[in-house]
Amino acid sequence: MSDDRSDENPAAPAPQAAGGRRPFEDALGMPALRALAHPLRVEIMNELSDFGPATASMLAERLGESSGATSYHLRQLAKHAIIVEDTERGSGRERWWRMAPGGVTIGSPETLGTPAGREANELISLGWQQNNERRLVAFLRRGLDTFGFDWMESSTLSTSHLEVTREQLAEFGREYYALQDRLKAKWKAEATEAGADVERKRVQVQFNAFPLVEQEDR
Repeated sequence: MSDDRSDENPAAPAPQAAGGRRPFEDALGMPALRALAHPLRVEIMNELSDFGPATASMLAERLGESSGATSYHLRQLAKHAIIVEDTERGSGRERWWRMAPGGVTIGSPETLGTPAGREANELISLGWQQNNERRLVAFLRRGLDTFGFDWMESSTLSTSHLEVTREQLAEFGREYYALQDRLKAKWKAEATEAGADVERKRVQVQFNAFPLVEQEDR
């Protein structure tokens, strides 16, 4: 499972194309997985992924925690390169943090091969999914009032059902990542040409493709 929501920092090197990677090639190993498998750390990662760089104080206010707690958990995530310091921001009085380029992938055969690894993968996956649901509900309830009809019309909520083999399902995922990488590169070039005058919003892309367990009972 991959969370490809790293902050798009123009100064950062472009991540390796996801479409060309072997499955779980860059998945977190057990030490990093254990470091992330904490509810508050997953929330911190979600905030940095969804809304971009922030300080410990900013995250503390958003999440209802003390800045001491968020500072500690930020340092633990940084030890495993899940996040990195954003050295282009701040005055030196307080450190800014952002997601490391390339996003986060979990669920490697190595980590799923132990009870502790499976539990850690489950905790992180559930945290991601619950966050996605919160973001979607907020959009459905307040999107029109916040952004107006034009942005609502440009948004897409899609559910599809396909009859596929395991190989075709894997191909679908590869094609999705390849498309995303191609468009991100194209839009980055267009942004350089257009400058800062074009209106942009942070958006979240949710994509799920999995065999339905319930079909076995139908």
